[in-house]
Amino acid sequence: MTKCVYIETYGCQMNEYDTELVRSILQGAHYHFVNQETQADVVMLNTCSVRDNANRKVHLRVQEIRRARGKQPVAIGILGCMATNFKTALLEDPSLGIDFIAGPDSYKQLPSLIEQVWEGQGSAFDVTLSEFETYSDVMPIRQHGVNAWVAIMRGCNNFCTFCVVPYTRGRERSRTPESVVEEVERLVDAGHQQVTLLGQNVNSYRSGSSDFTDLMDRVSLVPGVRRVRFTSPHPKDFPDRLLTLMAERDTICKQIHLPLQAGNDRILHKMNRTYTQGEYLALVDRIRSLVPGVALSTDIIVGFPTETHEEFLDTLEVVKRVQFDSAYIFKYSERPQTVAARRFPDDVSEADKTHRIVCLNEVQREQSRKKNEACIGKEEWVLMESLSTKKSDTDCQGRTDANRLVILPFKEGVEMGQWAKVRIVGATPNVLKGEWQ
Repeated sequence: MTKCVYIETYGCQMNEYDTELVRSILQGAHYHFVNQETQADVVMLNTCSVRDNANRKVHLRVQEIRRARGKQPVAIGILGCMATNFKTALLEDPSLGIDFIAGPDSYKQLPSLIEQVWEGQGSAFDVTLSEFETYSDVMPIRQHGVNAWVAIMRGCNNFCTFCVVPYTRGRERSRTPESVVEEVERLVDAGHQQVTLLGQNVNSYRSGSSDFTDLMDRVSLVPGVRRVRFTSPHPKDFPDRLLTLMAERDTICKQIHLPLQAGNDRILHKMNRTYTQGEYLALVDRIRSLVPGVALSTDIIVGFPTETHEEFLDTLEVVKRVQFDSAYIFKYSERPQTVAARRFPDDVSEADKTHRIVCLNEVQREQSRKKNEACIGKEEWVLMESLSTKKSDTDCQGRTDANRLVILPFKEGVEMGQWAKVRIVGATPNVLKGEWQ
């Protein structure tokens, strides 16, 4: 009998892509996907392990599912980084009752793991990390949407001391340019006009003689592609060749997510980020020189172990100097297995972390407001993403080349994936307001 599967995805864009791989693998094994957990024989949570809050959310969700199902049989599985990082704890926690676990390199084993559970052989798991698995032979099954994620590589070799990814996703390995281009061509045939290339550090992409700039060159020339984005690069090895290509190629979006993490040299060294404040700022100047008008976003961690108030002020100064278009700012969260967890006591108080994150968010909010207000009066090409918004059914929304969200009044005939030229008439720190042209 065909089993029905329901899957929820947490965390980063790579997890979104991995869920699409899982759909393809299980559909090939004759599983059927449903849209409600209550209709499923198998429930899977594709998890993130970057921050402690993500782990707590998954624990609560599993317990909620168990309570809702009561005595109705259901197999619950944990996929992704949390599966690799907390395998033993997950399987041995009686309050969860996890039936199977699969790490990021073990998704091809899911059909056999699920069958093992349904045949009454007990819990099943596979969290083996591979040196070779790239899933190039699996074509993801995508849900509706205008953007398509495309993973060009897997794993990470950077070993930032706060990050668990090298331990949960293994070492770096890249797909061939041919497999990436073929996937993009199929996406275009399916109606996607925007693709985002994914990697823990896309700058590290290597396949034979091809580097990331070579790959971007080929992808941005695929007929039918209107926009190409990428995330995330690492500041340590951002190539000028890529910046020159971005400036010349209309299909490559003029927007870069450039993680800072901290603005103090001692903290950057403890994080193993392998660049200094001065080197980061010099890179920003070079980016803006070679790609005029580029939009920059970033990631920042406050309260890393031993960070003093004065060292935090260095981060604040960098934020003020760079004037990011947007930023994702987080409190440091100790993750098991990381170097920081083993070597550095989490000694910054919760009160200090809260003060620092509030301070940074206030500064960044004002900078984002000014950046967005500078767009008022301009005309922008917007790719429509949704026919409604979180707050209104009478508005629709899309994004500019710089990845700014634009809210527009809904009008008859507008469709997802439609390109529209709009005039920006208003702005908040988070969104632009537009009118149809």
